Amino acid sequence: MKGFLEDANYSIGLLDEGATLADVIDNCIYEHTHTERRAFYVGDLGKLVKKNIQWQNVMAPIKPFYPVRCNSTPGVLEILGTLGVGFACSSKSEMALVQDLGISPENIIYTNPCKQASQLKYAAKAGINIVTCDNDVELKKIARNHPNAKLLLHIATEGITADEELNMKFGTTLKNCRHLMECAKELGVQIVGVKFHVSGSCKELQTYIHAISDARCVFDMAEEFGFKMNLLDIGGGFTGSELQLEEVNHFIRPLLEVYFPKESGVNVIAEPGCYYVSSAFTLAVNIIAKKTVECDKLLPSGVEQPRNDDEPVFTYYINDGVYGSFASKLSEKLNAIPEVHKKYKEDEPLFASSLWGPSCDELDQIVENCLLPELSVGDWLIFDNMGSGTLGEQSAFNDYQRPLIYYMMSFSDWDEMQDAAIASDTLMKNFFFVPSCIQLGPEDRFSTAA
Repeated sequence: MKGFLEDANYSIGLLDEGATLADVIDNCIYEHTHTERRAFYVGDLGKLVKKNIQWQNVMAPIKPFYPVRCNSTPGVLEILGTLGVGFACSSKSEMALVQDLGISPENIIYTNPCKQASQLKYAAKAGINIVTCDNDVELKKIARNHPNAKLLLHIATEGITADEELNMKFGTTLKNCRHLMECAKELGVQIVGVKFHVSGSCKELQTYIHAISDARCVFDMAEEFGFKMNLLDIGGGFTGSELQLEEVNHFIRPLLEVYFPKESGVNVIAEPGCYYVSSAFTLAVNIIAKKTVECDKLLPSGVEQPRNDDEPVFTYYINDGVYGSFASKLSEKLNAIPEVHKKYKEDEPLFASSLWGPSCDELDQIVENCLLPELSVGDWLIFDNMGSGTLGEQSAFNDYQRPLIYYMMSFSDWDEMQDAAIASDTLMKNFFFVPSCIQLGPEDRFSTAA
């Protein structure tokens, strides 16, 4: 077993060759079945290493700055910091988390569009100078509380569909950029670059044409005011799919070469969040209650009814919900697909089922309708791709018990991470090695058979 930070409250289990994620989940469920049956995550941190290698192979020299809000668990932050990834922070607490890892201020940007004065002062004191801005009120606030700030003007991108309307919520227009530059000149605030964001749900890569050409217009405008801009932030929206990453790169690479050629001296960065962490975490939840309900009370209109009127329809309550790991259900479309952990026969009948969280709140619905074999209280369900959204955040539900997190990594991924860290000169000084059994989490320890 190897881990980080001798005083850290977590460790990383290194898996022997032949051991799998399923083995880890099986072991954890076995342990929890004999204790409190608490929900838990298994985080395969080796996937972060693979994603970073993929990024370097496809997107280099665009440097990634990871948005901490996506997943602020210590294992994720420390692995990414070791790999030389920068960080995009939206609050004082996120900046403090990253600083505690020894990340230099030059590798941190403050991206919250609505910043508190006290947090601007904190950023100023910490030397975190790259700050985003999209309106004159924010600009004046920055000038008062962070006079050494270096601004990235956040410009709006064109929304293609209704799903893209959020893109217009933040970000200024080209017309208003001139006004902001006039204000910045009067206030003595530096403007060093431009930021935009294209949502991962955007299917029209043409959006990048408008965004990158608009950014070039802002750079040209800045020259008129005497600003020397050298930074372009193309935002996030990278889903984690290698195909999507290659498609985006294939589309934007020629644009960047035309508008921001290497000789221009402009550094291009991005903010891949879900890209790194979404697929790295698997959530296991336990069924805490079960009810049989009338068919028409469960199934929404348009959903096929059971072939047999006597066929039961089940409602299951699990020990995690929208006030915990499924919080993104409240603000976006989350297609949570449960997988039954226990083995069942291929010909076993499936029943219309719904899944609910533990709060008994009418909003706490995880899955409206799915087909599952009949389950019992105490059975386990598995959800993949749960690494982005609420990990590291506190729940608003008073009685919610946060899931435990077990980190794992294969020996080969560990070696690749160390090689990458050495190459980028970011190897942590306080790595340590414990040649014992695999240890997962702050309290639990078990061995995995080779």
